[in-house]
Amino acid sequence: MTRILTFACLLGALATPCALAHVTDDVTGADLVAAHVEVQVPAGEEASPSESSVSQLWSSFTAWLTDPEGGVKWGLRIVLFFVILFAGRVVSNILGNVAARGLKASKLKTSELLCDFFVNSTKKIAFFLSIIIALGTIGLDIGPFLAGVGALGFVVGFALKDTLGNFAAGIMILLYRPYDIGDVVTAAGETGKVSAMSLVSTTLLLPDNQVVVIPNGSIWDGVITNITGSPTRRVDLVFGIGYDDDVEHAERVLAEIVNAHEKVLKDPAPLIRLHELADSSVNFICRPWAKTSDYWGVYWDITREVKMRFDKEGISIPYPQQDMHVHGLESMKGDQAA
Repeated sequence: MTRILTFACLLGALATPCALAHVTDDVTGADLVAAHVEVQVPAGEEASPSESSVSQLWSSFTAWLTDPEGGVKWGLRIVLFFVILFAGRVVSNILGNVAARGLKASKLKTSELLCDFFVNSTKKIAFFLSIIIALGTIGLDIGPFLAGVGALGFVVGFALKDTLGNFAAGIMILLYRPYDIGDVVTAAGETGKVSAMSLVSTTLLLPDNQVVVIPNGSIWDGVITNITGSPTRRVDLVFGIGYDDDVEHAERVLAEIVNAHEKVLKDPAPLIRLHELADSSVNFICRPWAKTSDYWGVYWDITREVKMRFDKEGISIPYPQQDMHVHGLESMKGDQAA
């Protein structure tokens, strides 16, 4: 046990070189210990080796703590380290608030997700710089630290290249804003309402209430159709009548139906024209305009009203059919009669 304590005492002396910096060359280690160690031994008794070793170790430690080049210096460095971290946190929050106010005051139409991304990035970069400065104050060589961070970033970037591709695509989507939360879009072969967005994926809510998460890379690499991107939409309808029906009468009926609908916009004006002479029908195009939110209501209402009015007005709605003409049928009947 005495040997272990003696070895620990020697390690403590080696670990505190700053505590011995003020000792001149002509003073030996034994003299230094003797100068600082005062062992209180009762009269008539001798100090045990273990007590002497502990006392020497404690004396060396206290001497290092009170040495201006030892504990005092490192204590000030540690305090300065935490002060810089605290100041960095405060400054990063201030810079984040300034960035948020600047984005809101600017004329750029940026989404909330993009604003949050820039604000959070500003805060994290500022705090990261404060960490580097704080590490420099305690004497840590920052060069190898930065090199290690760079190497780690390279490894992580190579391992997560697909995720980083989605991240880059998310940045492009946020900058160009082909859609936003609440829009109905067709992207990557899916049509639904955008319910959530992040820097790596977009979540769509399909009409049958399914939730689909699409990577932003797949969306940005394909065609994006924003169905509700404009406040108004044109409703494209096609109605066919028989070849024996009155064209002008059918056109008047269609115009009455469209103009009577309360959700059909007056400007732009509806378009009703004879469009095609098809195989089994004469087709009219009917193109009223409506608010985007009223699109399907107008579509279904007009389709239903056209069927009811055509039946009432005696206008036929033909279905695909073929007429067969057999030549020489009369001669065949004559031959059979003979």
